[in-house]
Amino acid sequence: MILEVAILDVIPGEAMEFELAFDKAQSIISSMKGYHAHQLQKCIEKPNRYILLVEWQRLEDHTIGFRQSTEYQQWRQLLHHFYDPFPDVEHYTHVFSQPS
Repeated sequence: MILEVAILDVIPGEAMEFELAFDKAQSIISSMKGYHAHQLQKCIEKPNRYILLVEWQRLEDHTIGFRQSTEYQQWRQLLHHFYDPFPDVEHYTHVFSQPS
């Protein structure tokens, strides 16, 4: 399992519109091959900052399967104009976990 991590800084005053657009966009990403789960969380200290966590089966499911798809173009149209600056996206692999 691969974890995609993106810190999203939304243009001030656009948070509500971003959340509404994300509500539509999440059906796009969740329909993709290799997708497992996602979370969008809002920062308490910085109200225009969000973190997007997406679990993919393989790195290529995100970097090729999603990013090179027509569905990604829809995702981009819905969301990318909200970001300033445009986010860096990183991918992580599991090392340790503690049962809850």
